[in-house]
Amino acid sequence: MTANEPVPFTADDYAARMARVTRDAEQAGLAGVIVGPGPDLVWLTGYQPTAITERLTMLALLPDREPTLLVPILEHPDAAAAKGATGLTLVDWTDGSDPYAAASALLRNDGRFGISDSSWALHLLGLQRALPGTRYEGLSACLPMLRAVKDDNELARLAAAGAAADATYGEIVNAKFAGRRETEVAADLAALLRQFGHEQVDFTVVGSGPNGANPHHEAGERVIEEGDAVVLDFGGLMDGYGSDTTRTVTVGEPTAEIQKVHDIVRAAQQAGVDAVRPGVTCQDIDRAARAVITDAGYGEYFIHRTGHGIGTTTHEPPYMVEGEEQPLVPGMCFSVEPGIYLPGRFGVRIEDIVTVTADGGRRFNSTDHGIRVVG
Repeated sequence: MTANEPVPFTADDYAARMARVTRDAEQAGLAGVIVGPGPDLVWLTGYQPTAITERLTMLALLPDREPTLLVPILEHPDAAAAKGATGLTLVDWTDGSDPYAAASALLRNDGRFGISDSSWALHLLGLQRALPGTRYEGLSACLPMLRAVKDDNELARLAAAGAAADATYGEIVNAKFAGRRETEVAADLAALLRQFGHEQVDFTVVGSGPNGANPHHEAGERVIEEGDAVVLDFGGLMDGYGSDTTRTVTVGEPTAEIQKVHDIVRAAQQAGVDAVRPGVTCQDIDRAARAVITDAGYGEYFIHRTGHGIGTTTHEPPYMVEGEEQPLVPGMCFSVEPGIYLPGRFGVRIEDIVTVTADGGRRFNSTDHGIRVVG
């Protein structure tokens, strides 16, 4: 193993996660937790089914029972090979039998269960039919801190992913923009992310000119022109953990208005990062960044939340948004990404991933926040 390779998660890591979630569920008044295929299952067990289908796969975590994973019999070998399987009881079911009867034997017919947000409605309805005395609530609502606080190994992976995204930005600004389609620049971004270690590219937003006023614009066939502001928002997964960064560049020197808007967004982003410290609430980060933009007269053009959590997915709880009163805790990781979007004209956004430390916050992105002129 080289110094740059992540430390593998062990069976003990997965067992500790399952034990913690079980304790947290009990403290939250839940009868247990049900986890289907998706990021929660991977984080808790290391198991990701080769294909997510209509066949029921379900991890059951109850305070008075051993962790149990129910799988279709054809997937039993793959589930048994997962690193977290040594701390699990594996139960399988066969095509032609009732999977919900098998599931009901692992649960109890009363109480409120937390269920992973990625679970299929088909499976939730099947459980409700088999266990009519139960109630269900999404894990993001009843256990919002499920994956929010990262350990040192997870933080190292997020830092490495952030550095790889920074390296991508360092290269893309040397590319030709003028006269090329957004899709061409997006393809360059994707190739660079992979070159610097990403195994999965989730998004490559290239919003040029008026397209930059759409925060989630998908790169299209528009030809980038001299004078355009171009929003570059890109990220994905590296060693199982996410990157996500945004910078806004201009093709040629920026106009006075673009420079003014960029300066406001830069100040707002800095205010959001400066507000990060243990004990303040998620909404306080949104308020700090939003106040700068509102005071500058552009409040109506900041049309999304200030940030989102990141980990095994690029968007996950907690969210930096008004009304989210969850206090920040050391080890939480999230984006700080205010923006201003002027319809039909241009947009500006600046985004870093930040982790909460014992006395403040630390960025995982370190590229220059100033407006960069490209060719």
